[in-house]
Amino acid sequence: MAPPRYGKINFEMISTWIGRSSEEDGPFWALNLMKYRQVAEYADGRETTRSGREADDEYVPRDSLHAIGAMITFAADVVDQRGSEPRWDRIGIVRYPSRAAFLEMQQRDDFKDKHVHKDAGMECTIVMSCLPVSTGVAGEGTLVLRVARFDDGATLAPIVGCRPVAAFGVEGVIVGDDRTWTSVAFDRCPDAATLEAALLASDGAAECCALAFAEPALDRLIESIVAAAEGGK
Repeated sequence: MAPPRYGKINFEMISTWIGRSSEEDGPFWALNLMKYRQVAEYADGRETTRSGREADDEYVPRDSLHAIGAMITFAADVVDQRGSEPRWDRIGIVRYPSRAAFLEMQQRDDFKDKHVHKDAGMECTIVMSCLPVSTGVAGEGTLVLRVARFDDGATLAPIVGCRPVAAFGVEGVIVGDDRTWTSVAFDRCPDAATLEAALLASDGAAECCALAFAEPALDRLIESIVAAAEGGK
């Protein structure tokens, strides 16, 4: 499979995944930040009128994910953003049962066949490996994601007036650009004023991006964390 055009693969981190024992491995959550091409651009030069988003919808490798025991846990469109560029269109999160399973999927023919559509539709993406730190409870309000880098090892503080949903530490970027990230947090904001504060909050991060979402098309985030902690699916 040709190298992707939408980001750099972090071979240094991935090399540390190869050959891990089952005791050293385990579930991780792949957070995907996605920016689409206006019109899909296939590497083989085929003509198409489909949008980048439509090509990515064609890509979604549900059969491959099911075969390795992975779970799509979250999908939502971005409606507002503050902080770091580019302007993201959508995010998705997949819980993989292990790093070995993730590497196995890359070698599957059904995944490779689908991947051409992602490469055609995606202008750029960041995919980061995340590990849960805490979970809250579901609630009402606008859902906000903050992704940040703290050079001193700090983490994202809760937003006053918001309901914490889930927080993650970032193991590393799997595919992306030259930036690194250390902390991820989801919160529900009950009103416009609190939402504005959330979108502006940087909490002393060296770099921070805050995204607000339309109501998610899929949200099994808390369920996925709780089930993994209990040893279930």
